[in-house]
Amino acid sequence: MAAPAFEEFDPASDCDCPGCVHWRRVRPHSLPSSFGGHPAAHRALVLAAVAGTALGAGQTVPAVAATAAHAPLLPGVVAAEEPDTPQGSKAPLHGPAGAAATAKAPLATRAEIINRAKKWVAAKVPYNIRAYWSDGYRQDCSGFVSMAWNLGANEWTGSLAQYGVRISRSQLQPGDILLFHNPADPQKGSHVVIFGGWTDYTQTHYLAYEAVRPRARGQATPFAYWSQSNRYVAYRYKGLRAAGTGGASPGATSPSARAYPGRAAFGPGANNAYVTQLGRMLVKRGAGPYYTSGPGPRWTDADRRATRAFQLAQGWRGADADGLPGPTTWSYLVNGKGKDIRAGSAGSAGKPLPSAGGVASHGVPGYPGRSLFRPGANNAYVTQLGRQLVKKGFSKYYTSGPGPRWGEADRRNVEAFQRSQGWRGGAADGYPGPETWRRLFS
Repeated sequence: MAAPAFEEFDPASDCDCPGCVHWRRVRPHSLPSSFGGHPAAHRALVLAAVAGTALGAGQTVPAVAATAAHAPLLPGVVAAEEPDTPQGSKAPLHGPAGAAATAKAPLATRAEIINRAKKWVAAKVPYNIRAYWSDGYRQDCSGFVSMAWNLGANEWTGSLAQYGVRISRSQLQPGDILLFHNPADPQKGSHVVIFGGWTDYTQTHYLAYEAVRPRARGQATPFAYWSQSNRYVAYRYKGLRAAGTGGASPGATSPSARAYPGRAAFGPGANNAYVTQLGRMLVKRGAGPYYTSGPGPRWTDADRRATRAFQLAQGWRGADADGLPGPTTWSYLVNGKGKDIRAGSAGSAGKPLPSAGGVASHGVPGYPGRSLFRPGANNAYVTQLGRQLVKKGFSKYYTSGPGPRWGEADRRNVEAFQRSQGWRGGAADGYPGPETWRRLFS
């Protein structure tokens, strides 16, 4: 009779002090607390002793939580027990009452898969087999992969394989998955992770993106996993787009990408091939003066202004000319319909359009929003701000310019102006808010 595996769940395992972290790593081989060991080690030994008594003489009791067997080879990588990841069954998006599931594998690039995974990691999405995140995907490991692969339903470890093709270890690339499905007891040990790339040339560790308790994470992990390593199988997503057809290259665009990609592909924070494609189409329709560089994959105010100019050229107003391309705007650009942007409508190179931000009733240029003044920003409003700082006598930190790219010199000059108003702390952080803007231009 095979000896069953025992697991210990330490209710005090959330402590992150250096001592507890150390003892969690070594407790399977530690002395009991009465001999100077850690209390967690004592609980582990008691559990092992009880198990040995129940099994009787002659039975071999497996090591309890034997993390040492999976100790990482890389310095600085802390070993951890296999996460507790019970699997929910296959479900539609937005929970059991959501839309019907689909077996279609939408097209995706490796970069898109990894970027979606990183969003959950950055948001610290908590693990919950019964909860659904705001994007409609279940908050467990297979829901995480379903989200990253952009599937039309919340799959589980028993169904994810149908969306992939088995590959070997040597073929692994970012966006592929490592899947362990235990058909005998799916809620016991089944798990899936997204392969994010090898951490070094030895290929003994890789970056794993996964949903585990307490939250989604990305960390160096021994190949194939901390435990049950020999049972993980590598799969490549069937809907993967090659680099030559709008694939992993951030600036690449597909000549056949005529379908509207959705509003989420555009706006502040967007960085994808569709933004590049939009910019190139706008330039062909007369939006060149709006771009000081590019177009490129990162959404900027130049893209918004150019899009709005095209929309205004069609005679659209209000919400139909908000600078964000909807299905109609996209269709006009892709199919060459409508009117081109009139020459000269972009205004001078360093001056924002009067329609972009407007002029407030008190005669001050309208505040364009905090998102236009942050690291990576590159727009005409940064130039306008810098010139006004120079005019007001706050140009100490400029060695050149000012120009459209937001830099540390801009931030420090704004901070100096804010401090001259008597502001301190968060009110003098160097980023212009509405009141800073009003006082600077008044």
